[in-house]
Amino acid sequence: MVRCWYMDDRKEDPQDEHLLEEVDTVTLCDRSGVEVWYFHPDQIQSDNECTSLLKLKKDRGYTYEDEIKVDPSMEKYEDKLKTFFAEHLHSDEEIRLVLEGSGFFDVRDREDKWMRIHVFPGDLIILPAGMYHRFIPDKQNFIRARRLFVGEPVWTPINRPDGDQHPSRQVYVDHLYRNGTNDTGNNVIEAIS
Repeated sequence: MVRCWYMDDRKEDPQDEHLLEEVDTVTLCDRSGVEVWYFHPDQIQSDNECTSLLKLKKDRGYTYEDEIKVDPSMEKYEDKLKTFFAEHLHSDEEIRLVLEGSGFFDVRDREDKWMRIHVFPGDLIILPAGMYHRFIPDKQNFIRARRLFVGEPVWTPINRPDGDQHPSRQVYVDHLYRNGTNDTGNNVIEAIS
């Protein structure tokens, strides 16, 4: 299951933990709008998906999926890491279900501080559209994940500060701060079928 914490300000090796202060998953979700699900790794393979995962995909309209593997065998690996680690947002949700390996998703909380999410097999995270984030594999340099989409995939990163004026950013900010409080509801779910 995910681990999460606030990050320190050190700039060296982004694949280090950069742990400043650990937080629980409920705090992560409350302060960022991220949704976290956990599925037993035996129940997430495409030929053996649990009913909870199938229901989530149906309820949220995820109709397209593919897999991504991030490791040093990728063409132009170092360039890809720089792209993934540049702070950016998307106009759609970013949904990742970790199948193998591990890595770090860094997200901004409502006070614009970095929170780090360490993901492992069985973890599914949903980053809201308009949320600034970045990704880097951890020191193991390997992660294989399923990417889920509503309709045809759109994966266009909009780097900061260009994203500040994007309509999805305004919707995200409005949702996060509605009535002066975070309006994310209960975004932590352990799916057991």
